[in-house]
Amino acid sequence: MDNEEFRDWSRRAADWGVDYRASLRDRPVRPAIAPGEIFRSIEASPPETAEPMEKIFADFEERIVPGMTHWQHPRFFAYFPANAAPVSVVAEYLVSAMAAQCMLWQTSPAATELEMRIVDWMRQALGLPEGFSGVIQDSASSATLAAVLTMRERALDWQGNRQGLAGQAKLRVYSSDQVHTSIDRAIWVSGIGEENLVRIPVSGRFRAMDTAALEAAIVADREAGLLPAGIIACVGGTSTGGTDDIAAAAAVAKRHGLYLHVDAAWAGSAMICPEYRHFWAGVEGADSIVFNPHKWLGAQFDCSIQFVRQPEDLVRTLAIKPDYLKTRGHDGIINYSEWSVPLGRRFRALKLWFLLRAHGLEGLRKMIRNHVAWSEGLAERLAKEADFELVTEPMLSLFSFRHRAAPGADADEHNLRLVDAINTDGRIYLTQTRVDGRVAIRFQAGQFESTAADVDMAFDVVTEIARHLA
Repeated sequence: MDNEEFRDWSRRAADWGVDYRASLRDRPVRPAIAPGEIFRSIEASPPETAEPMEKIFADFEERIVPGMTHWQHPRFFAYFPANAAPVSVVAEYLVSAMAAQCMLWQTSPAATELEMRIVDWMRQALGLPEGFSGVIQDSASSATLAAVLTMRERALDWQGNRQGLAGQAKLRVYSSDQVHTSIDRAIWVSGIGEENLVRIPVSGRFRAMDTAALEAAIVADREAGLLPAGIIACVGGTSTGGTDDIAAAAAVAKRHGLYLHVDAAWAGSAMICPEYRHFWAGVEGADSIVFNPHKWLGAQFDCSIQFVRQPEDLVRTLAIKPDYLKTRGHDGIINYSEWSVPLGRRFRALKLWFLLRAHGLEGLRKMIRNHVAWSEGLAERLAKEADFELVTEPMLSLFSFRHRAAPGADADEHNLRLVDAINTDGRIYLTQTRVDGRVAIRFQAGQFESTAADVDMAFDVVTEIARHLA
């Protein structure tokens, strides 16, 4: 592809992107296709000779797009959002065109220094105190792994990386059952082992860890010769928004000298609104915090910020400094590859810089406040319907509900059929979960371009299909 072809196809791709986003309300949120259908439509062997771009692009439109779930659809109410505000997409065009490898300061000084500034902008926006610094990771999974590795090394007096875990005291990490499964994976990958992730009972509307039980578990483990390493608390858990008492967890961590990591991957974005910060009161006592601007704020995936109180601990855990990665003549500079598990790094700060400048914090606050209000309104409407029940009250913009099955019918099976029927219909997209062992249907408003009318449609679709099934 020469420069003129590159120019032409870049323009056509950008035009396609605009038209695609404009057409989303006319598309089903999730494709109605059978597993294997797309796979069978793709040639079994790679081409030996070059094919024209016209044909490649036509195949993209005809074979790939119809098989996509449309995460930018304004009626995507499943999981949590993975927003990509248009201005963020534009910034990603530029990042893709430059294709920089931003692993060291010297491999892209502007990328490193913009990241330093943008992370501090976000610290201020969330109301976190000075003293927290941070890094943009790819996802909360990577940030949590980095935190678990750090708590492991700190507990082992920095000998785990050097000596391995064989012969060391058995480590223990504590969390509730409301945390994301990325915590389980971090425990696996770090070598701590699933059996040493201690699940603390929860209670209350927000299913918070029982901190008395937490402290008792730590004391009992120490008495049994085990080595407590850290606590992982959550704000806005994936299933129903489970939220721990962060101040109480921080007090336990401080008393016992444990590392505290706070996973606020989804809900952390809402903390740009001062009125929601009570959900993580005491967060200044955490050792690390993760939240994902690529979920609710509108920064295109991937973009996850990990704040840390003592970056030297993170660097001591993860940094490897072969001679070919040293920056000669410069001491004290930040090389962000030493703050993360991967060596390679994308230029993630640019889209946040564009986003924050184009929308301003007030624009983003208005969006989040709308989502919370619309979700609360929908929950109230469903609660007033005789054949529906709320299972969990709204936590920000997330709640769960059930439709009452006919007498004698299996309620779980009925609600699974309902969520399948809703998603097959295509006008909205929801997911299910289990609360106290029973099926519930999750609703979460968070898509960047959703409107009150889109949430109203969710009420119409849910009630219409539920009553048809009944």
